Amino acid sequence: MISYVTLGVNDLTTAKAFYGELLGELGCKSLLDMGRIAFFGKSMAQPMLAVCEPFNKQPASPGNGNMVSFQPGSKEKVDALYHKAIALGASCDGAPGQRIENTFYGAYVKDIDGNKLCFCHFG
Repeated sequence: MISYVTLGVNDLTTAKAFYGELLGELGCKSLLDMGRIAFFGKSMAQPMLAVCEPFNKQPASPGNGNMVSFQPGSKEKVDALYHKAIALGASCDGAPGQRIENTFYGAYVKDIDGNKLCFCHFG
């Protein structure tokens, strides 16, 4: 259903390095780099994450209530991605933990541009 999600960034070089390292943990890589926008994923046929400099050339800013969530496959992998993101310069927006008993485990960070990311495991 989802083709790709785009996050606006102010420093594309730094954002590409951040997401390249972070999403590499999920087996993703840079699939397409068109100068002001770069796509990361496992293949062009699966959902991707794009980072871009805004088309209108205004500063990028995160949307209130917007979030991109990644499901790595286990609680341990949620923890690992959270710690990797922090090591890469993200800030904590909710440490890893069980949010809904027996249903949802999640961790939240904000990337270097303030975009909110979630790493989660259902179960």
